[in-house]
Amino acid sequence: MYKTTNKQFLFMIIKKGLLSFLLLCMFSCNNDDDNGTSTTPPPGTEDSVSDIWFSEEKGYIFEFTEDNDIFYNVNSAGCVIQDDDFVIEDFFGFTLNQVSENELVASSDLSDIDVIFTRLSEQNPFCLSDQIAATEDPQINFDHFWNIFNDYYAFFEARNIDWAQYESLRDQVTTENLYDTIEELALLLEDGHVSIYDDELGIEIESGDVRLLERLNANLSGDLIIEDVQDYYDLGNEKLITIVTEYLGGNFGIDDRDNIIWGLIDNDTGYINVLTMQGYGTNFSDELSTLNDILDTIMDDLAASGVSKLILDLRFNEGGIDTVALDIASRFMDQERLSYFKKARLGDSYTENNAFSIGPKGNFQFTEDIVLLTSPVTVSAGELFTLCLKDQPYVTIVGENTAGAFSTILDHVLPNGAEVGLSNEIYSDAQGTVFEIVGIGPNDPENQVPFFATSDFEEGIDNGIDRALEVLEN
Repeated sequence: MYKTTNKQFLFMIIKKGLLSFLLLCMFSCNNDDDNGTSTTPPPGTEDSVSDIWFSEEKGYIFEFTEDNDIFYNVNSAGCVIQDDDFVIEDFFGFTLNQVSENELVASSDLSDIDVIFTRLSEQNPFCLSDQIAATEDPQINFDHFWNIFNDYYAFFEARNIDWAQYESLRDQVTTENLYDTIEELALLLEDGHVSIYDDELGIEIESGDVRLLERLNANLSGDLIIEDVQDYYDLGNEKLITIVTEYLGGNFGIDDRDNIIWGLIDNDTGYINVLTMQGYGTNFSDELSTLNDILDTIMDDLAASGVSKLILDLRFNEGGIDTVALDIASRFMDQERLSYFKKARLGDSYTENNAFSIGPKGNFQFTEDIVLLTSPVTVSAGELFTLCLKDQPYVTIVGENTAGAFSTILDHVLPNGAEVGLSNEIYSDAQGTVFEIVGIGPNDPENQVPFFATSDFEEGIDNGIDRALEVLEN
């Protein structure tokens, strides 16, 4: 049922960067229907060669022409081309379906709602050929950075940030201090979904780094203090080695892409460690089908083992794709339940607050006693999974509060080509409670157990699993 591995192999398991969250889902759009791609207006409508479509909530414009398709980003400072040879089929599995003369729907199985585009009768004035910003000018780039956040970021009030006071910094910006200035503002947000990347200059700015490292180091001392990503890899892999050798006895299952580990702690207790919510398929089109094949195997093994207790370990999970999280969560649902709400910032207000229900999938769902382990690393789609399971009567959370960064990352580019990621969606639970910033954690203080602690590494134990076993015994 399980395969044995060794320490050398385990060092390859944690391969996703702790301090860099991949921009996997730029849109927030999903439709399970098989919508065909259609970028041609209905017969008889005007402008059958060039079509221009605008998503206000995302600040995205698609222009479809006879020669090539162009993807623009728009903010109050102007327009930037994100991709001048845009191919929708290669874009995170999206398809386009024109549902009326003036409405275009972008859909993907890799997210949970559709994005609606409306037809523009003519190109946005910001995106005319002589108005598009493509420049290294530091003040223009600062203008775009500030306005992208001013137009689309959803959490200024929640984070007690007066963004308007920083607009005047543009007068002090130079080529030499542009990224220093931008970094200072990004770090103010302490948001794990805010980032700036300039590949050409090797610039990587992660807004949530400082807070995350503080939380991870809170119970570490001496040589165990984490200073960089490699330190996290080293400690994370050491912890995984302890789990599979000391708790699973060296016998465990692992999928071909090293994304999920599963096994038995004892005759009554199963263990599943979901390391990521992405990268199960070879491409976007088979991501969910491959995932569900893996889940079928895991759940069949779990059913055959006859265990009555389960530890679900999300402590290493750095997020990924929402619908991956939802499909995994469905294997632990006893019935369809209202699980969460989601809305996006739209100007000075928000889009409709959409409700989402999750029900059972597969031939077997485990719905007996479950302990869900969480940590500060548990973020994004990992937190959505936690949001869906936290209120199940048979689930107890043990560990630490999650990262508190739920939103799908909205991706824009600056005129100099740098990529900017930010949070523009607000998730809430079935009761309407928002866990952004604070995260989701144990209700019982006795179940507060640090992910990394000096004592764990000195003694070769995992206090999180030990506490989970105690909870399951009661």
